[in-house]
Parts: sequence; C-alpha cells; structure tokens
Amino acid sequence: MDLTQEIEKRKTFAIISHPDAGKTTLTEKLLLFGGAIREAGTVKGKKSNKFATSDWMKVEQERGISVTSSVMQFDFDGYKINILDTPGHEDFSEDTYRTLMAVDSAVMVIDAAKGIEPQTLKLFKVCRMRGIPIFTFINKLDRVGKEPFELLEEIESTLEIETYPMTWPVGMGQSFFGIINRKDRTINPYREEERLQLTDDYELQDNHPIEADEAFQTAVEEFMLVEEAGDDFDREKIATGDLTPVFFGSALSTFGIEEFLDTYVDFAPMPTTRKTKDDGEIIPTDDAFRGFIFKIQANMDPRHRDRLAFMRIVSGKFTRGMDATLARTGRKSKVTRATMFMADDTETVNEAYAGDIIGLYDTGTYQIGDTLHSPDARKFEFEALPQFTPELFMKVSAKNVMKQKHFYKGIEQLVQEGTIQYYKTIHTNQPILGAVGQLQFEVFEHRMKNEYNTDVIMEPIGKKIARWIENEEDITEAMNSPRSNLVLDRYDRKVFLFENEFATRWFTDKFPEIRLYSML
Repeated sequence: MDLTQEIEKRKTFAIISHPDAGKTTLTEKLLLFGGAIREAGTVKGKKSNKFATSDWMKVEQERGISVTSSVMQFDFDGYKINILDTPGHEDFSEDTYRTLMAVDSAVMVIDAAKGIEPQTLKLFKVCRMRGIPIFTFINKLDRVGKEPFELLEEIESTLEIETYPMTWPVGMGQSFFGIINRKDRTINPYREEERLQLTDDYELQDNHPIEADEAFQTAVEEFMLVEEAGDDFDREKIATGDLTPVFFGSALSTFGIEEFLDTYVDFAPMPTTRKTKDDGEIIPTDDAFRGFIFKIQANMDPRHRDRLAFMRIVSGKFTRGMDATLARTGRKSKVTRATMFMADDTETVNEAYAGDIIGLYDTGTYQIGDTLHSPDARKFEFEALPQFTPELFMKVSAKNVMKQKHFYKGIEQLVQEGTIQYYKTIHTNQPILGAVGQLQFEVFEHRMKNEYNTDVIMEPIGKKIARWIENEEDITEAMNSPRSNLVLDRYDRKVFLFENEFATRWFTDKFPEIRLYSML
C-alpha cells in the first residue's frame, strides 16, 4: 500500500467534555467495540480494582478522574483510529489544549441531564478557534435528562454551531426504548437484539408493541420535524467545524457506539495540513517525515522510571531506526525505540504514518513543542504550542534536605511534562510552582511522594497575576517589590508576579516604558 493510501486510513480525534459527562467511559467502550480490549474497566469499578484503561496514573485510579491525556489506537472498518482521551478537570486545561493541537477532529460528550457545562464550552471554543470538526455524543439517555430539542437548542445557541442529529432517541430513563438511525431508517432497540425497520411514512414495517407506546409516537413526531425543519446535512460545514453531527446513546451500556463510529469514519477528516512558524504549510502526504512533540510523560511504568515523548506525525512515514533531526538543536540522531499505545499497554512500532501518535523513549532530549524531521528536509519548526498563564503559586521545598537530588529531578521531569510550571526567586533560587488550579498542586505532591520518594513542603503564596516582559533589559532592581515580585521562569525569562489588578495598573502607570504580556 502506498503512502497516500496509508495516510488516508488515519483518523485522529480527541474526546472532550466536562468532568463526569462520560468521556473516559466512552473512550473505553470505543476500544471495546473496536476489539482493542476484551473487557471494559470503568472509572466506577473501584471496588473490583477495575479501572479505565485510559486512567493509568495512580492518582486517577484513586479519584476516578482523568488528569492527564491518554493515547490509544485501534482498527475499525479498515481505518486506523487514534483516540486521545483528555483531562476533563479544568485545572488541566493546558494539557488538553496541547492535545487539541495534535488531532484532526474532536468528539464532544454531553451529559443529557446537564447539557452544556463550563468546561465543555471552554474546550469547544478552542476547537472552533482552530476550525476542528466536532462530533457530538449526547450521553446517559438511559437516565432522565433534558428533552432532545432542548439539548439541540442549547448546543446551537451556546456554542453557535449548527446541529444535524444522526440518531434520535425513543424515550429516556426507564422508558428509553432505543434510537432511530436517520441514515437507514432503522430503530436500534436498547434492550432487544433485532433492529426494527421504519417505512417512508415513519411506521414500523412489522407489528411491534412499541407502536402503541406514547414515547414512540412522540419520538416519531419529533423525528419527522427534524427531517422537515432541521439544518441540512453539509459535509463542508462538518469539515470546517460549523456543523456538528449529533448522536444519542449510553456509553456505559455501549449503546449508540456503532452508529457513532460508522458515521465518524465516513465524515471525519484524514490527517490535515499543519502550519509552520514561518507561515509555511506541511502536507501530510509529503514524502519527508515530520512530527512534533505535544506531551511528555514520566513514569508510566514506575518500575522502569521510563519517560515518553508523545509525537504527532504530520507528514510522511516513520520507520524504526531512522535518522531524525531535532529542529531546536539541529542535532541528528537514530530513533530506535518507539511505541504505539493502548493506554498503559504499549508495543514496539516499526512503521507509522502521518496522523499516528507514537511514543519516543526519552532520556531528557525532548521538550514539549519540539519539531523532528528527516535530515534531508528543510529546516523549520511547527507553530508553538499554547502555554497558560498560571494564577496560583506556591513555594516548594523538600521535607528531607538529604533528598535534594530526588527533589530537583522530580521537579524537572514534572515541569517538562507540563504538570506544573516552574519559577524561582532571583537571588535565592527558591523554587516556586505556578498552576491554573489547585488540583495541579495536589497531583504534583502525590507524584513527588509516589514516583520520586520525596515528601515536599508546600507554602501557598496566593493568587498572583503573572506578566512576562518584552524589554527585559530595561528592568531595574527598583521595580522589584512585594507587590510586583520579580522572578525567573524555567527558561530564565524575567516574570513579574503582581499582587492584584490594582498593583498591575499601578506598575504600568509608574513604568509605562516596560512592555508586559501574558500567555493564554
């Protein structure tokens, strides 16, 4: 099979949602349906010690939440599908944002009872900003929730996107009978084996007790209204992220998954063109190998103290043992160890193509955002990945001074992963951690203890407004004060930590020549 055919088989998407909407459960059931795993261990199965395949980290298993992005691949209907299960918790938005830079489409999971929630909206806006095609799965129809039209209206008005229901629910909660498949006019019953066929007049071809059911009559009337008055199907609008195909189902019951996958592989884009920092573009089917590192994860297997760099292949073909140049340093090296993922299970990969996500074993060479390319390809770098401006800060030190080596190694690796942001005071080099939310500090403390055998002392210094400086050479010692504390970030760039908005305004009024800026 030639390069273009292999690349056209790739479909790479991220699953996004608010916590508890069922994102990780959906990921799990997609893997189960795709034959990638034999048994799904849901995040609710704590008593049986069965945890979601994608929640490999100990803290995730204990809390039943996802706080890091996981990558998994499976085959379906002749396609190679790469799923990235993102953190639902808002404190880990930065990891999710970077992950969204590595996919070609997104699946938005919505709880039928809760509708659009804050984190869903936040992540959706990132998808719209990048023009990422979005597929919507409305989950938990086996529980009582909002009416289907209310949910569609909420999606359209809140997210400003058109909807096209590919399936339609018959009842919900205790009276949930199943879903109408719009494409082939069949009804997939929730509790029965055989599918039912609808006629052109929206009647069942064979007599069935459900015909007398009020929920069925209501669903058929709604379905007729959707067909007559709903948005038109438009493949181009799906591709630009202006229309979202909508599916109803229950991830926990593996119901509605088949309908989703069938449609997804038909309409989701193949690997897309990527921009470079110099405004160039890289086409996936170009022969030269190119990729970028969007995530680094240490200690996926604590026994081996491993460290993996997750790379999205953007063009060409990766072959194990090939030479690759790291654009940031210009250094060429042979890539001999690479893996494909099944959450915490990996296997050596000999070949991979544009659209695939692979893991490179890393001894500290790579950084998030790094570009790799064939030695004979022109020198370039992909667009920078987003970095958030933290709002919460803590001083951190090792409880046992004899463990300073472990302490600094742990900090270095977790900072490189993007788990936490690192700063230090200018004169004493006191480590200061920055985070978007409190949970990041808790995960940092937990991982330092469990993975680096180091207890830490965390001293809150409160909420601060961090601002970087364009013209660092104009900074003087007189500008450093408790209300405008000058520190260094991990790249030794100067950063002001302002006490509050008033202190920020006071500083800009007093020193108008200093040009400040923030990250995302």
